[in-house]
Amino acid sequence: MRIAIFHDFVGAIGGGEKLIFTLARGLNADVITTDLDTEAVEKMGYEDITIISLGETPKLPGLKQTVALFKYSMCDFSKEYDFFIFSGNWAHFSARKHKPNIFYCHTPARIFYDLYDFFKQKYSVLSSLPFIFWAKINRELYEISLSNVCMIATNSLNTQRRIKKYLLRDSTVIYPPVDTSKFTFNECGDFWLSVNRLYAEKRVELQIEAFRRMPDEKLIIVGGYVNGYKASEYESKLMSNLPGNVSLIGSISEEELLDLYSRCKGHITTAMNEDFGMTAIEAMAAGKPVVAVNEGGYLESVVNGETGVLTIPDVENIIEAIRVISENPEKYKASCIERAKMFDKSIFIAKMLEAINKVNNNYKGSDIK
Repeated sequence: MRIAIFHDFVGAIGGGEKLIFTLARGLNADVITTDLDTEAVEKMGYEDITIISLGETPKLPGLKQTVALFKYSMCDFSKEYDFFIFSGNWAHFSARKHKPNIFYCHTPARIFYDLYDFFKQKYSVLSSLPFIFWAKINRELYEISLSNVCMIATNSLNTQRRIKKYLLRDSTVIYPPVDTSKFTFNECGDFWLSVNRLYAEKRVELQIEAFRRMPDEKLIIVGGYVNGYKASEYESKLMSNLPGNVSLIGSISEEELLDLYSRCKGHITTAMNEDFGMTAIEAMAAGKPVVAVNEGGYLESVVNGETGVLTIPDVENIIEAIRVISENPEKYKASCIERAKMFDKSIFIAKMLEAINKVNNNYKGSDIK
């Protein structure tokens, strides 16, 4: 069976990209995308994956997504592959021509649903009108496209609830994969690690402010904004006001990232109602405790008091959680490593194969054309 995985954009490698490339390796599948950053792919060690680009999209937010959905709607690989998987918010616009299929939903497009007001408030009353119009039209198209999806898989119970609430669809939870064999414990060093794209909803400013008030601690932030070649307003603001004990080092290779995980004291993550949060699992796979906000997917991955500390998203409580772990970070090592094994890539691949076989069998036995 020849399998193709459609994924919105391949820029800096985040959780979604790691998932689809891990799946591509496990299933010997090809990846079909729009924007393609080959340097980022090579940095993270996925250069062996066959990737087909449908062409670049504009860098202007809104227009970028609209062009992407058009490209996916128009493409046709139905004669070249036997099964199709969609990942992201726009790739499933290919579903009408590509069946049987599974949509691995990282989350219903948050800009249309649970974070709609968060994005809308960034605009003045007048300038919000184009955003409101764009969101209304594209939300309707988004939901129409989902009618062509045979099955929805998702990354957490948290996202499963969103899918039921906003899309009125059932879904199957298949937790994202981490190759736990790659991660090692070297030492509990003198720095904390944060790994995230620099989007406003990641609330990285909470981390920076917490460490500003703890000059005796250090923080290294890995990641950068990927929705264009220039830094976003949010990223620029973060960079312009960094305390001396916080370093923002941008995108790095997989080898460098694994080294940082192996040597850090702990990992911190503050994303707003995160879909799942793979970096918490990666840190635990390296035996490192996690300070995470007590919301979203972190409630399903971090065991409070055993593999880290779950805290409310404010600076004072984050500081307290960091202080608690810093007293003896190594005591969490065994629990972290054991917990991470529950999310190993072997489990993910096995569950995805099970889902593919189920959909394929149902499709062949039905009158879906």
